[in-house]
Amino acid sequence: MSDSIRIIVEGKPRGKDRPRFARKGKYICTYNSKQTQEYQNKVKIKAIEQCNSTIDKNYSGKLKVLIKAFFKPNKSISKKQYKLLIGQPYLKKPDIDNIAKIILDSLNNVAYKDDNQVYDLKVYKYYDEKERVEIYLEYED
Repeated sequence: MSDSIRIIVEGKPRGKDRPRFARKGKYICTYNSKQTQEYQNKVKIKAIEQCNSTIDKNYSGKLKVLIKAFFKPNKSISKKQYKLLIGQPYLKKPDIDNIAKIILDSLNNVAYKDDNQVYDLKVYKYYDEKERVEIYLEYED
């Protein structure tokens, strides 16, 4: 048996920033940037709002994940170029691995126990008129 859910996060996709470091007395601690924390919270909230009845934060089986990130073309280009870019691959930052990292980390203890359960991951970046991230989770037994 396998179940699937879809989560849509509106707004410009973000990648996970590098960790930050702070000295506290004799110790050095690491933390995420404010922007990363805010985006992770946004993904968590959207997952709970859209799929609360179907997600299981204690799920410990195998997972397939598909992430599609959609970015708007730059407004400074012509309308003709703008239309030509829609549906084309997006080849700018954020890097695809950082998009996957922020999404998978956000869903830890929300849609599954830990992102180490993901054995199949596909991530795509495209131009589109509406900025968003679409996340598809397929639970397997």
